[in-house]
Amino acid sequence: MNVGGAIVIFVLTWWCVFFAVLPWGVRGRWESADDGVEGADPGAPEAPNLKRKALTATMIATPIWAVIVTLIVSGVFNFQN
Repeated sequence: MNVGGAIVIFVLTWWCVFFAVLPWGVRGRWESADDGVEGADPGAPEAPNLKRKALTATMIATPIWAVIVTLIVSGVFNFQN
């Protein structure tokens, strides 16, 4: 496996984990006492915390990526045949 392949696997893993992390702790504007911006959609998140979720996704995706790369490099999964 080359560096480009490892980067592609990390990006795919990160996005999968990021989409899984996105709904964690989300509260809609309709659930809070303060409606926030006038005319905003009531289903819009009150505070999405995207930076924190991106960091969480990175922290979760890194060991998953390491396991995947280790399995590929060790020969358990051989994609060249």
